[in-house]
Amino acid sequence: MTTIADVAQAAGVSISTVSYVMSGKRTISQETRDRVEQAMADLSYSPQASARSLASRSTSILGLQAPIRAGVDVHVVMQVVAGALKEARLHHHDILLLTSDDAAGVERAARAGMVDGVLILDVETSDPRVGSLADLSIPSVLIGLPDAADQLICVDFDFEAAGRLAAERLAERGHRTVTLLGAPPQVQARHTSYSDRLTRGFLARSREVGLTATVHPCPAGPGATEVVDAVLAESPETTALFVHNEAALPFVAARLMGSASAGLVEIVALSPAELALHVPGVSDVIDLPAEELGAAGARTLLAAIRGERPLGPELLAPRFALAPTEPATV
Repeated sequence: MTTIADVAQAAGVSISTVSYVMSGKRTISQETRDRVEQAMADLSYSPQASARSLASRSTSILGLQAPIRAGVDVHVVMQVVAGALKEARLHHHDILLLTSDDAAGVERAARAGMVDGVLILDVETSDPRVGSLADLSIPSVLIGLPDAADQLICVDFDFEAAGRLAAERLAERGHRTVTLLGAPPQVQARHTSYSDRLTRGFLARSREVGLTATVHPCPAGPGATEVVDAVLAESPETTALFVHNEAALPFVAARLMGSASAGLVEIVALSPAELALHVPGVSDVIDLPAEELGAAGARTLLAAIRGERPLGPELLAPRFALAPTEPATV
């Protein structure tokens, strides 16, 4: 039986484009529409019959590609995975974890009919996997925001807005010289999407509100203390640190509390709230809802499998969690 994938191949377009031609849920150029409709006619494609066939072949399994690369915070990744697992089970689906870090692993799962669709994590700004997604026989959803996100289906936390929110809060509290301690060097070197966007938002808003701001990659673990020492030595006028590095945060806070800067340098964190609210010395936390993000990704993928999700990004808005301590006096 002819499938939607056969029509897409014959027309030289993606499966999602064929779906949008049939559903009318997205504007498609007349030239592309004509090619798709001609391919449907040539192949005697019946959408209703194909839908019944696809439904009967459904695996009720969602693929989730979560590569564990250098610098990745495994704890936060597992929170995202847990959110996807819980949401999948609500809809009577299982999750197949793919640990490869390239498009080949996703393509193998699709060709073998192992999954109905795939979630992709650890997305880079110029992600090499993106070019292969349109050719997959199954829908894909990225938990991340690469270039050309409007041509893909993406779900993510709005890291750029979070960076702007942090800069605004620090300016409101009277700070003038601030530093973002960000992801480990390996993550920043890969231009992982969230790191690039957080940096862009923080620096842009800092300029707008009159802050002098710098950005430093920060290793996870005890090595973070050396970065704190270097920042304060190079810029002793620094009065606030914005930390987005869950594994480094306790060491950053402990280092400040044990130094001459104790009580003089404020810490605002971007982190899952439950990981940061108990850290002494952290004055404010922008909650990173990792489980909610995973659940949103799974919901979006299920909608895409049903042909109900148009292309484009969906972003979760940032918000402050309850502050555990009083901010430093500047």
